[in-house]
Amino acid sequence: MRTRLIGFAGLLLVQVGAAAMQATLDPRAVGDAVALGQSRGERERARFHMPYRLIVSRAPVDFVEVVTPFRRIVLEAEARAQTGDRSFGQRQAIELLGSGPATLDVLVEMTFHPLHTFVGVPDYGVTLVARGMPAVTPRAVDRVPRHGPRVAGAPLSNPRAIPVPSDQPMVGGSMVAHFDVQVLNPLGRYDVVIDEAGKELARAPLDLARMR
Repeated sequence: MRTRLIGFAGLLLVQVGAAAMQATLDPRAVGDAVALGQSRGERERARFHMPYRLIVSRAPVDFVEVVTPFRRIVLEAEARAQTGDRSFGQRQAIELLGSGPATLDVLVEMTFHPLHTFVGVPDYGVTLVARGMPAVTPRAVDRVPRHGPRVAGAPLSNPRAIPVPSDQPMVGGSMVAHFDVQVLNPLGRYDVVIDEAGKELARAPLDLARMR
């Protein structure tokens, strides 16, 4: 019983003990992320994910999801555990992060007006803006159309894995902006700004100090 309590307390510390976004994950942090993703405590996992979803509700933007390197591992471990695969461990987590520069992924989910005339996801811009600092632009932006209802639980950092039915009209889309974590303040407060040719469409407050 005591061992179970210690384990449960440890997972809570993983969830609430983050003091800032971690640009680099050491083996302990990787293990924490895997353990959290594989935890059977749904309430604790839901509490962990809450600060990473930014509700916007300003057309055409529905919400913004933030995926830090730590959360990327949590999401992958969680997705595999939900299919019964608990073989995901430190080696696979390190492979998931890759050997390149660490990125912060900002996913923008959109629903378009039914009478839109777009032939693809519009070339909207996504930047991170902090007070008194130059805007931070992403390394790259992926744009993926949505031709049907939004798929619950779809991969946040890999929307291209979502099947795209070609016989339905485009009703929305996703943009995934990849930012270099090394140029971000891990304790910083930013606004995620979505714009069209310099005209602001929507923004959402992003507090990296609440994330890991």
